[in-house]
Amino acid sequence: MSTPPPGPENRDDRTPDDRTADDRTADDRTADDRIPDADGAATGSAGAGTPGPAEPGPGPAAHGGARRDGASPAAAGADEATAPGSGAGAPAAAPPDPAGAGAVRRPRRRRRWVVLGLLAVLLVLLGAGAAAVWRLQSNLSTSPLDLGGGEKVENGPLDILVMGTDTREGEGNDAYGDDEDSSGAGLTDVMMLVHVPEDRQDVTVVSFPRDLVVDLPRCTDPESGRTHPAEEDAMLNSAIANGGPGCTVATLNELTGLSIDHFMLADFQAVKELSTAVGGVEVCVNEAVEDPKSGLDLPAGVSAVEGEQALAFLRSRAAFGDGGDQSRIRSQQSFLASLARKVREEGTLTDLPRLYTIADVATRNLHVDDDLGSVPTMVGLATALRGFDLAGTAFVTVPTEPYALDPNRLQLDEEAAGDLFERLRQDRSLTDAPDPAATPSSSPTGAGTPEQTPSVDRAAVPLTVADASGVEDRDRQVAELLEDEGWAPEPIGAVTAPLPTTQVFFGPGWYGPATEVAEQLGVPSAQLVPTTTIDGVQVSVGGNFTEGERLETGSVLPGDLQGQTADQVTCQQAAGDW
Repeated sequence: MSTPPPGPENRDDRTPDDRTADDRTADDRTADDRIPDADGAATGSAGAGTPGPAEPGPGPAAHGGARRDGASPAAAGADEATAPGSGAGAPAAAPPDPAGAGAVRRPRRRRRWVVLGLLAVLLVLLGAGAAAVWRLQSNLSTSPLDLGGGEKVENGPLDILVMGTDTREGEGNDAYGDDEDSSGAGLTDVMMLVHVPEDRQDVTVVSFPRDLVVDLPRCTDPESGRTHPAEEDAMLNSAIANGGPGCTVATLNELTGLSIDHFMLADFQAVKELSTAVGGVEVCVNEAVEDPKSGLDLPAGVSAVEGEQALAFLRSRAAFGDGGDQSRIRSQQSFLASLARKVREEGTLTDLPRLYTIADVATRNLHVDDDLGSVPTMVGLATALRGFDLAGTAFVTVPTEPYALDPNRLQLDEEAAGDLFERLRQDRSLTDAPDPAATPSSSPTGAGTPEQTPSVDRAAVPLTVADASGVEDRDRQVAELLEDEGWAPEPIGAVTAPLPTTQVFFGPGWYGPATEVAEQLGVPSAQLVPTTTIDGVQVSVGGNFTEGERLETGSVLPGDLQGQTADQVTCQQAAGDW
C-alpha cells in the first residue's frame, strides 16, 4: 500500500517547477536543531545534551570573531586562559575596589565564578581535570546577541533562538555544495525559538519557515561597523547576512514582542557530530524513502539515524509531504521530539561523564552569543531542565498564510500568530490535559468526544482501516468501532511495516470527515496526514492502539496550532504528486 504524506494543512503548495532557483538550492540546505536547556540562575540558554534542536554549527567565519573581551576567535583560544569569565577554578578578577571600581561588576558574574569552580571540582572527581573546563571554554565561538540594540531581560522565562545555517564555509561543509549554493554566513534555513518558562517545566519550540516575509530592522555589523538599513518585505532567512545571527535575533524580537536571551547557530558538521554524540535518534517513515538530493535512504518503519543520515533527514525537502518547507519543519519537529524522549529516558542530563562528552562536541560545533559563551552558563541550562515534562514540551509552527504578493512565499497569519506570541509573552503553557467533557473543535486534538452531530453522511465516506499495529485482526476491531458510529469502514489487513503510532490519512477534499474519525478514536491532530494517494480517509492502526476503543492522549495543543508534543511519536510520509 502507498500511504499518505505528512504535513500540516497550511502547507507549501509549490511544485518543484514553481520554485525559484533560490528555492531549489534550498533543498541542499540544512535543517536541524537541538532544544536547549534552561538556566535557572543568571541567564541560561541552550546547552549541550539538552532536548532539542541542533543544526549547523560553528557559525560563519565572518561573524565568529566578536567576543565579550573583543578578541578574535583565534586569539580567544589563547587569551581565555587568563580572561575573566573563561577560566576554570580560581577567578582571575581582582577583588572589588572599596572605592567603587569593583562595585559595577554584576552579581551574575560572581555566580558564574562559583559555578565554574564547582564544575572544575566535578570534572576533577570524574578524572577529567580542570583542564577539561579550559578546553570547553576555548572551544566556544561567539558574537553579539542583538544587533538591533535591544535590551536583554535578566530574569523570568528564557527565550533561545536555535538556528541552522546552510553555509558551505567551515570544515566539512563544502561537501554539500560550493559558494554558488551559499557563501559567507549563508542563510538561516532553520529557525526555532525555544521558550523555557520561569518554572522550567514545560518547553515550547516555535518553528519559523525560511520563506516567511517580514520586516528587517536596522542592524550594525559588529566586525565591519557597516550599518544595514531596515528593509520591508524581506525573507526572514536573509537577516543573518546583515551583520550576523544577532540581526535575526533583532528581527524576531520585533516580530514577536519577546526579548530573546540567547542564540545558538549550527552548520552541517554540527548536525552530524551532535547526532552521533547522543548515540543516534529514532525516526519513523510510513514507507521506504530514497532522496538523491539529500542522500536520505530509509526503509519503512523506525530507524536510528546519526551522522550523514541524520543530516539528510533534517535537510530533505523533496522526500516528505508536498516537498515544501512546512513538510520539512514537520520532520524536524518529529526528530527533536524523538531526541527529547531519548535524552529524558536515558538520563543524559544527570549523567555527568556523558554530558561532558556531548558538551565537548557542542562547544566545538556551535556558534553562540557572547553571554552564552560561558561553560557555567551552558552547564546551568542542562541542570535546570533535568525535570522537563515530555507531555508539556510542544513543537509548533508559527501560523502563516500565503504571502499576498507571491504565493510561493509566506506571511504571518496575524490573528493566530498574535495569539501564540501573546501566550509566550505571558509565559503560558501551550499544552493542557484533555478534558473529556470538552466541546470538539473544528481541528481535531484528541480531546473531543465521539458523541457529536455528524457533519457528513458517514456511510457515504470512502473509509478504510489498515493494520500497522502488529496485532492480528486489529484493523477489523477498529473497523467495528467505527461502524457502530455510522461509518462504513473496510478493513484491509496488514499493508505496511509495523508502525509505532496511529495515523489518519485523508485525500483532497476529505479533511472534514477525517477530523471526525480522528476525534472519535482520540487521534491527535499531529497524526492527521494529507495525501494524494488515497481517495477518501484511511486509518492506519499503529502500535500505540493495540486495544481499547480510544487512544490515551496525554496532552493536546490548541486547535489553531500545527505541531506535536514531545511524548507523541510521529511518522513522516513520502512525498506525493502535489
